[in-house]
Amino acid sequence: MQGMLNKFHTVRGYQLLEQNKKILTSAMEDYLEMIYRYCLTEGHVRINTISELLNFQASSATKMVQKLSELGMVDYKKYGIISLTETGSEIGKFLLLRHHIIESFLKLLGVTDSLLRETELIEHTISVDTLNRLHALTKLMEKYPELKKEYIRMLRE
Repeated sequence: MQGMLNKFHTVRGYQLLEQNKKILTSAMEDYLEMIYRYCLTEGHVRINTISELLNFQASSATKMVQKLSELGMVDYKKYGIISLTETGSEIGKFLLLRHHIIESFLKLLGVTDSLLRETELIEHTISVDTLNRLHALTKLMEKYPELKKEYIRMLRE
């Protein structure tokens, strides 16, 4: 099923992620996603910024970025400047989209207290087929607000 993600031009990112699934850990995905987020506005990011954003020591962030560099996902330059390669950018784009789709779905369900935690736990294990289905259901509920009202009514019963 090519589905919804095809419309967002992220199939290539998903394919790259799948090819590297045996290599990329959940932590590496988190780093790529955060680097991608930051690079969207700044074009690059520094080690210290990444370590602060992800709550890791700079030395741990450096080791992870070096691994991502060895895999061809990022360019790591002197003075701790990190930029994404084309492959890293494509995967990062998919990772961020995946995060947003899951987060939107959980918000639709009314998840608030543990929204970030739940999103982070789900995003590393979800298949693209299930992700497409979550996205379609979320869009359906947004298009037909009466469905959401019915869902809320059912929760109260």
